[in-house]
Amino acid sequence: MEQLIGQVLNHQYCIKSLLGRQKGRRTFLADDLPTGSTVVVKILLLSPEFTWDDLKLFEREAATLKSLNHTSIPQYIDYFELETELGKGFALVQNYIEAKSLQNWIESGRSFSEEEIKNIAIQLLNILNYLHQRQPSVIHRDIKPSNILLGDRSGHNVGQVYLVDFGSVQTVLHGGTKTIVGTYGYMPPEQFGDRCLPASDLYAVGATLIYLATGYPPNELPQKEMRLLFADKVNLSVNMVNWLQWLTEPSLDLRLNSAEEALEALQEDRLQKSHSTKLVQPTGSKIRLRQTLEMFDILIPPHGFHLALIPLIGFAVAWNSFLLVWYAGALATWSSGGWFAALFAICHLGVGIGLIWAILFALFGTIRLRITSSEIILVYKILGLVCSPWLKASRQDIIKLEQTALSYKKDSDGDQVQIPSKINIWAGTKKFSLGDNLSDPELDWLAYNLSNWLKLPISKQ
Repeated sequence: MEQLIGQVLNHQYCIKSLLGRQKGRRTFLADDLPTGSTVVVKILLLSPEFTWDDLKLFEREAATLKSLNHTSIPQYIDYFELETELGKGFALVQNYIEAKSLQNWIESGRSFSEEEIKNIAIQLLNILNYLHQRQPSVIHRDIKPSNILLGDRSGHNVGQVYLVDFGSVQTVLHGGTKTIVGTYGYMPPEQFGDRCLPASDLYAVGATLIYLATGYPPNELPQKEMRLLFADKVNLSVNMVNWLQWLTEPSLDLRLNSAEEALEALQEDRLQKSHSTKLVQPTGSKIRLRQTLEMFDILIPPHGFHLALIPLIGFAVAWNSFLLVWYAGALATWSSGGWFAALFAICHLGVGIGLIWAILFALFGTIRLRITSSEIILVYKILGLVCSPWLKASRQDIIKLEQTALSYKKDSDGDQVQIPSKINIWAGTKKFSLGDNLSDPELDWLAYNLSNWLKLPISKQ
């Protein structure tokens, strides 16, 4: 197709030079003769390697660009059929953006600081937020360094980011082609199965940012369980590393779902970083926390004796003594209706047992929450013996992490009852709760670490 250089297409576009080539298509720089402006002309010829899927994607790219209006996306100018000495074909014309690709910047030796990577991330996510919120959603499917242009630095700004090459675009309305599109290393696992969602573009953004941070293409990085291992190759904060891991989580269920959610998580990490107390276990806390790549384990030891137990112990002794006396009196008058009083005592015995349980658990009870790569388990024990059924669920079912504040509600008698602060981990319909007898600083610290490990934002209630 290089023979087209110097020719005028459609009596308007003079081809100047070749910009890029892909299977069955070429991209040229051209002059728009009537306006004098520089444009980009993409050409698809009906060559021997041509397939109908190629034409579908080409037409979809033209239709998609025509429907978009964003300063960081190429503007549609024209689309037409053409006859050349090489055969018939189709041409798509769009405006020319004078900027180098991230791929070119890296190859020229440019490196990026964490703030610059964040700036690029924010701009990219804003573009994706625009695309994904379209009706129907527009999914790019081939985000990578060569398809992201970056203008020159301007003051403290890293430069304007542009997303180009919509040749693999998919919309919910059109559905996918049977041809797998995308670039190895930047494609999430589901894309190999011809399944694409907005979260698929997020994975590609994460892989691109990891390339900027490491200088290594994602397919050259080591992996474990399909997760990219890059933390030892970057000079980034823990928050940024965690966010990138969250963005490139191979499981759709564990990955961030939308560009908007990814932006919120990035900004929340910045806020959390400024509050260093959330990163350190509060002084005097006896909680034992152990975390590795494969396991997150929390052990909350017995609370031990404290002054707050004194009124509870006193009430428990008085209440249970009252029931014993009542029951003994009922037995003595059984034949004259004492059986009714005995029944009353038995019915209220549960309150007494509950009080004893609360005292024993405060003195000798432990709580253990353990999350592994496959499951989440919550166990209550007294003196090493399991004292309630294990609460257990699949790790894949974990969908939400929330932290509730101290609140009050009215019981059946109309009295106010205090509801302590808690951390709730939702795995499907199962709720795993921590919080009884924990201070607010301890809850903040645990919630922060759980959020980082699970790659889930903290929902404040």
